[in-house]
Amino acid sequence: MEPKLEFALQVTLRLKKPRLELSPLPVGGSRLGVQILGGEFEGPSLKGVVETGGGEWPHVREDGVFCFDARYHLRADDGTIIMINNRGYRHGSPEVMEKLWSLRPGDAVPTEAYYLRSQTTFEVAPGKHDWLSRYVFVGVGERTETGNRIRYFRVL
Repeated sequence: MEPKLEFALQVTLRLKKPRLELSPLPVGGSRLGVQILGGEFEGPSLKGVVETGGGEWPHVREDGVFCFDARYHLRADDGTIIMINNRGYRHGSPEVMEKLWSLRPGDAVPTEAYYLRSQTTFEVAPGKHDWLSRYVFVGVGERTETGNRIRYFRVL
């Protein structure tokens, strides 16, 4: 029995720069703090905006792997508030990670050059979008010059 994936939605995030950094940590690496400035999302059965005020708090390990933990709110066009919790990893060669760290307008790094994946959960009140809180989701992401773009897939 193999799982199947079904596209659910794409979220585009705008992230604040500069990032806050706490380094070095007693456990090694550093902890970043990145404020979410907003964004938008859309899928086959919902769309809306990313609310300002959430954040991402990745632990950057000594081996260069970003272990991210992001929490923020989506507001669907019908007014429904959806909380999203993303945990996952971003890694690539040292050269690629350096490029991703300092993207400028017009820069692009092919998504095949790095790994950005998430395990994602949603919290939503009962109603039209509560299906989000009853399935397992995985995210496949890319770094953009202004933030992240992540496509979420429901595991069937």
